[in-house]
Amino acid sequence: MNTNISGTITLKDGTAVTKMGQGTWNMGDSTATRDEEIAALRLGVELGMNLIDTAEMYGDGRSEEMVGEAIRGIRDQVFLVSKVHPQNAGLDRITRSCEESLKRLGTDHLDLYLLHWRGKVPLEETVKGMEQLVASGKIARWGVSNLDTADMKELLRIPGGDRCAVNQVLYHLGSRGIEHELLPWQRTHKIPVMAYSPLAQAGTLRKGVTENETVREIAANHGATPLQIMLAWSIREGDIIAIPKASSGKHVTENAAAAKIRLSEEECWKLDDAFPQPAWKVPLDMI
Repeated sequence: MNTNISGTITLKDGTAVTKMGQGTWNMGDSTATRDEEIAALRLGVELGMNLIDTAEMYGDGRSEEMVGEAIRGIRDQVFLVSKVHPQNAGLDRITRSCEESLKRLGTDHLDLYLLHWRGKVPLEETVKGMEQLVASGKIARWGVSNLDTADMKELLRIPGGDRCAVNQVLYHLGSRGIEHELLPWQRTHKIPVMAYSPLAQAGTLRKGVTENETVREIAANHGATPLQIMLAWSIREGDIIAIPKASSGKHVTENAAAAKIRLSEEECWKLDDAFPQPAWKVPLDMI
């Protein structure tokens, strides 16, 4: 298995993870597509995209069940990520939520467990719960999702908060708000970004990206599709993990090929001109 098609990044604890993973939002919901989705995930692992991201919220656990089926027999090859719903992130519920996710996934541990977004539970309580899960061996490490700079600064002031492994946020060519403040801050503190929806849901989140003349010109130069250029752009730096969803073998293969595309400095400049990052702080994009 070629496990280095897209390169790796190193987490704080020294663990190397692939820069290109697989997302599973809206997967596992339909019995009609289940077998194809399972086959797609397994193919992705074979192609080196061995980081699989899911959440207890996705399909009320159906996504986790589908992922569990997909990784059966290959669990040791997979870097498995799931997320806890904010209402379950307190000390009274987080262990039970984690155990239920593990049961659906058919495994005894998660490689990474994330707070899905910030809710009413104090961050300090969630950190304590996460650390207890690490101590018990149910998770190897923990992180967060959809936290902006102020939340991240607060997190790192909490005892144990500096053990946050990643922050998973929306990031794609048409949504570059994190580049103004959040991304530089995370780089300073060596906390990688995990980019969800790096394809802007096939371009639907930002109309015009895939039809943009610059994107299409660069795609033609690489013999690629506009979506592949968007994906290559998302991992152009050495500290961003992208987790595009691909529910078919065709899309998985295209994503794997995109991981091999290297954009030139000039091409990145052209994309900057076409889709400039904001010149000021903007609210964190979420879906």
